[in-house]
Amino acid sequence: MKKLMHVCLMAAFLGIMLTACSSDDKGGTPTDDQPVEDAFIRGVDMSFLPEIEAYGTQYKNNGTAQDALQTLKDAGVNTIRIRLWKNPATPHSGFAEVKALSARVKAMGMKVWLTVHYSDTWADPANQQKPAEWASLSADGLKIAAQQYTSQILTEIDPDIIQIGNETNSGFMYPQGNLINNESGFLQLVTAISSTIRTQSPDTKIMLHYAGIGEGAEWFFNKVANVDFDYIGLSFYPIWHGKNLTELKNSITSLGQAHNKEVIIAETAYPFTLLWNDWTNNIVGGQDQLVSGYPATEQGQLGFVNAIRNVVETSGTGVGFCYWGGEWLAFKGTEATDGSTFENQALWDFNNEALPVLGAFSAE
Repeated sequence: MKKLMHVCLMAAFLGIMLTACSSDDKGGTPTDDQPVEDAFIRGVDMSFLPEIEAYGTQYKNNGTAQDALQTLKDAGVNTIRIRLWKNPATPHSGFAEVKALSARVKAMGMKVWLTVHYSDTWADPANQQKPAEWASLSADGLKIAAQQYTSQILTEIDPDIIQIGNETNSGFMYPQGNLINNESGFLQLVTAISSTIRTQSPDTKIMLHYAGIGEGAEWFFNKVANVDFDYIGLSFYPIWHGKNLTELKNSITSLGQAHNKEVIIAETAYPFTLLWNDWTNNIVGGQDQLVSGYPATEQGQLGFVNAIRNVVETSGTGVGFCYWGGEWLAFKGTEATDGSTFENQALWDFNNEALPVLGAFSAE
């Protein structure tokens, strides 16, 4: 009898063990081998990279030439932001160049975030000109053209994040998409584009983008509250949007909570020096444009970007940040008057050497 009981107990024990193993095999219990998704977006806009590389410019890391994208990935960057223009005057930021750069980014294991300007050139709060190709289209015709263009982007590039317009504070694709003068027209365009994305590529995240924080951002995102999108994108540059990081954090928190959305700092930057490396006037060049506690030094730049990251991480609704102009060196030479307005805010110094600020993008 004792022997029989012993056999029964052993059989029961083996049954429990087999059941546990079966549960693990089916993913019922997480294991150490299962990777944790790197969900926090640590991005850099690298839109100028193909043009700069075409000039023969070499980016360096610890004194050795290295692919700038590899340097960023090694530093912890997981998302590359790229602008897309419809029919630009040069190939730069056009469809073919952006498609090639996106494929390159994907091959390196990073996410692609497309900023679709729906314009042939820069779109921002002061400039929202629709593509010349669409100039004579009616409101309905423009909506169809924008949807077809978006569908092509999804089919041929397939971004992880698609941004509908760039800094669309007062709309885009004027005059039909002017939010101030034609609110219904703007909302119809954005809604149509969003619907195309959701239908064709439901896994692609959709961002709407406002330059600034505070009451202006509240007004804009109240206007688009009925649009189907995922991310609230904000630009935050101290020279234009204030120097109070507490106000930035409060804005991120309140916007995310009010609209049940995740918030990303879509653009920010800071100087590592107030000097210059070409004869193109820089956007930031004075002490009065700096944030207290963050001097225009290599460590000051690192400190500012770390502070931005901390604001996002502790806001409760923030899920990432992106640095703009990090690649924009004085690539046309030190004598250029049509070079970079941003070389003193880049992520590489005047010798094209990677700066300490890259430490702010660490995955740790």
